[in-house]
Amino acid sequence: MSAKNEYMLLFRGNHVHTGLSQEEMQEVASQMMAWFKRLADQGKVLTGRPLDNSGKVVSGKNGRVVADGPFAESKEAVGGYFLLQVDTMEEAVTIAQQCPMLPHGGKVEVRQVLEKCPFSGEAVPEVELAEATA
Repeated sequence: MSAKNEYMLLFRGNHVHTGLSQEEMQEVASQMMAWFKRLADQGKVLTGRPLDNSGKVVSGKNGRVVADGPFAESKEAVGGYFLLQVDTMEEAVTIAQQCPMLPHGGKVEVRQVLEKCPFSGEAVPEVELAEATA
């Protein structure tokens, strides 16, 4: 059996709820939670969280430019993520194709999480969450 790889599913489309009734929005939310639970029960998802619609975008030399963002008018803003642990990109894509938001205009970006930084060639150290928040 091959080693498991990590893939990030990035959920795009902050306007998925547009045109849906309150009941339809609740149904899509319930479907998302059931999908997540099913993947967790199968040992394929490590974590997943929604992201707040507001935040900051840092850019420029030495991070001098700080602007409000992501921009609410962007239909491509990331609204949340799942971190999968599966064998292949194809398996991650198959899982992404099951996303309950797709029929409502949502998009899922699938990206492999790398073990080494492509710039330095060094492995990214594993840090326990407790250490990272200390």
